[in-house]
Amino acid sequence: MKAARGASSAAVTGVGLVTAAGIGAEQTWHRITRSTVPSGVGPHPALEGMPCDFAYTVGGFDSDALLGVATSRLMDRFAQMAVVAAREAVAAAGLNRDVWDGNRVAVVIGSGHGGLPFYDEQAAVLGERGPRRVSPKVGLLTPVSGAADSVCRDLGAGGPSFAVSTACASGTHALGTALQLLRAGACDIAIAGGAESVANRLLVAGANQLKALSTRRDDPAAACRPFDADRDGFVLGEGAGVLVLESLEHARARGATVLAQLAGYGAATDADATVAPAPDGAGLERALRAALADAGLDGADVDHVNAHGTATVVNDLVESAVIARVCGQGPLVTSTKAMTGHTLGASGGIETALSVLALRDQLIPATANLTSLDPGIRVEVVAKEARPARLDCAVKTSMGFGGFTAALVLTRA
Repeated sequence: MKAARGASSAAVTGVGLVTAAGIGAEQTWHRITRSTVPSGVGPHPALEGMPCDFAYTVGGFDSDALLGVATSRLMDRFAQMAVVAAREAVAAAGLNRDVWDGNRVAVVIGSGHGGLPFYDEQAAVLGERGPRRVSPKVGLLTPVSGAADSVCRDLGAGGPSFAVSTACASGTHALGTALQLLRAGACDIAIAGGAESVANRLLVAGANQLKALSTRRDDPAAACRPFDADRDGFVLGEGAGVLVLESLEHARARGATVLAQLAGYGAATDADATVAPAPDGAGLERALRAALADAGLDGADVDHVNAHGTATVVNDLVESAVIARVCGQGPLVTSTKAMTGHTLGASGGIETALSVLALRDQLIPATANLTSLDPGIRVEVVAKEARPARLDCAVKTSMGFGGFTAALVLTRA
């Protein structure tokens, strides 16, 4: 691959993950690359009676133990996960509030829905016990901005801070926004990614009505089947994925280990159907071409794509067609959602972190549960087991309800 020749890249110096596959980047990566089915996928008590009554949950996530009771109680679950992932990423980067200028640290965290669990809880309190029993923390814990706010306070980050909410593209847009902040000189370090926890009855009921969710209740662990001919929808998940980005100059000056470089970002909108991509994938194609142009690369340079890959019939076909048009038959494609569930606004953060680890280890995770490739999928999808490969350039693609599309280009350190 030719060297990236576009706008300046950002160094990725740390990643943090909280997923159904594990708490921590290395545990998650170990299980995903071995296609170890998460123990947390199964019936969810909040979804009892639903056509899709199961989800991927993060087992063993004790926020009081991980964050301390006083800190934990000031956050909804999605924000708790964001803080745990951010702490891991910052520690992995060899950073902390004692060695950085907090005013030069930006935070950008994406989420599609924010604090729905606490909102649900307090809505029930309002209906059953009246307004005087509602918690005064409703306005603090439920906004989409809660994760970014919590990460800033926890880490002492005083630079620009944003919450990005573009449905399932939120985490990818958050990372792209962080890259732009670094390029603009608004910060030296950016902590960015996505977080989500939405096992919410109303949301799931609506998704069921859209026929977006799998209804394989007899075998939840095998229900999410990206690119498979027998796929019937996605399965909700929860989690957080956070990266530490730095200007290359800043990372080199402090002798940091660079895991990968974030070299390009592109975004576009389908402006077509609200809940489905344009049939020709025009929005995603524009985003992908823009990201590659931003990195000074072209489709032939791409070795690996961590696809949005939701296991919905339309999404997988449209996305794979776009990848084939832009990148040809060269890239090895995977979807890791069969191991994490579809984490909505967190998916871009989680899957970009996994792309960084793929570049680091020169290893592509398999698409779990893929047994019979849909003949309409025109790209090479990695299945059955993780595949070692020469990886110089990886791409993360994202698509969200509302027509939001985004792509990131990562290159080997």
